[in-house]
Amino acid sequence: MRWTRANTNLGMVLLLVPLVRAAYRRASRDEGAPGAESMRSEVRSVLAETTVDDAREAYAAIRRAAPGGLGVADEQDVADEPTQSLVDVMALAAERDDVAREYATGFATTFDVGLPALARARHDGLPWDDAVVETFLTLLAARPDTHIARRAGVVAATEVSACAGQVIAAGSVRTAEGRVLIEDMRRDLRAKGSRLNPGTTADLTTAALFVLLVTGGWPSPQPLS
Repeated sequence: MRWTRANTNLGMVLLLVPLVRAAYRRASRDEGAPGAESMRSEVRSVLAETTVDDAREAYAAIRRAAPGGLGVADEQDVADEPTQSLVDVMALAAERDDVAREYATGFATTFDVGLPALARARHDGLPWDDAVVETFLTLLAARPDTHIARRAGVVAATEVSACAGQVIAAGSVRTAEGRVLIEDMRRDLRAKGSRLNPGTTADLTTAALFVLLVTGGWPSPQPLS
């Protein structure tokens, strides 16, 4: 809240906290830079150890950020006091929120989709900006964005994902056609009054970036042919 009064950073913070804790725990044991699989195992351990107090603090943060489109849950609603651990309450929301789904699955999307896409882009010689855009599009094509689904409906979210898939098929940032489609997509998503903000995908992209940086998991870039 000291940095921004908008809720832009909420999903990123929720994803980064267990990742940062996992990286810190490994560093405190002086085990050197973790590989992706050891980092993933540590994250699972961190999640398994979450408590009701963790859930209470997360609920307070979510209420303070006041993100749009939360709705009301039948069980363990964020407006109430939680009675289960943070990972357990996140599991209850996993079907409707992909940040929560990461907690429930041990960050499956981060490690199985986002991280490989980002590492591949860097290996292929893409500069960081382009690598991030391609990772974002890959994540968006893989799963409809749950922030869009909450605000504009599942059909709209699915259509946006299909559009991202078309951009990837056209070469993404690697081709002139792909870049034209990216600009078209950017213009459509940012049109006045649009509710098509793939904010959850942005959060997942951030998680992939953190894991790649903390694991040192990118090889020396190879020049694009």
